Amino acid sequence: MQKKLIIFDIDGTLYDDEKLLPASTKQAIQGLQEEGHEIAIATGRSPFNFKDLREELNINTFISFNGQYVVRDEEVVFKNPIKRDLLEQLTAHAGKQEHPLIYMDHEGWYSNVEDHAELAEAIDTLKVNNKVGFDPSFYENNEIYQTLLFCKDEHEAVYKEAVDQLDFVRWHQYSVDVLPLGGSKAKGIENLVKHLGVSPEHVYAFGDGLNDVEMLTYVHNSVAMGNGHDLAKKAAKYVTKDVGEDGILHGLQLVGLLK
Repeated sequence: MQKKLIIFDIDGTLYDDEKLLPASTKQAIQGLQEEGHEIAIATGRSPFNFKDLREELNINTFISFNGQYVVRDEEVVFKNPIKRDLLEQLTAHAGKQEHPLIYMDHEGWYSNVEDHAELAEAIDTLKVNNKVGFDPSFYENNEIYQTLLFCKDEHEAVYKEAVDQLDFVRWHQYSVDVLPLGGSKAKGIENLVKHLGVSPEHVYAFGDGLNDVEMLTYVHNSVAMGNGHDLAKKAAKYVTKDVGEDGILHGLQLVGLLK
């Protein structure tokens, strides 16, 4: 069988609502690896927030921060940090609105407030062990690949107008991912595909969320989870079952990668 590049989102795709990895998903990925395929993760998470998952699945290739930081076997293939002047604009505007931020590089994440209820509630849903630090000036001396802005949906349009050189993608009722303009998982995948020299027809992607829409549109062999957002399903070529109903296994069978 021709070697394929198969890319999986994490939350809602590999992980179910309880942030658990279904046994059938783990077995399916092991089966793909035994066939010699290249397996990658594409996520909005930072690298340190899915290290345990990479180790559990023996995956060494990943697209993190929604495409802004791409690694293959510990080699950084692509990185696209947010420009500092844009971070300054975002920080100033968020300060006026009293909306907190979290700045993230590939090694850590730091908030510009010491305590905030909505921030804590959103981060708790990720069920990660890495505590958010406090450093309002973290963005001044580090490459920031993604920022988390904590505001409700009705406030989002104001930011899109005030800092129009950034992209805003909602992932929680209280939070949006903030990315460089045009940054997406699709851009990260494009750079990984070039690095690996894989033909587009041999690339597959699985996702479920709003931050997967560009990826599912860009990758020809794309599969949306049954539990996914309607826009993700519309963007994908195929739709599989819910993640908790052996959705990954079913999707891999659907596209002919597993029997």
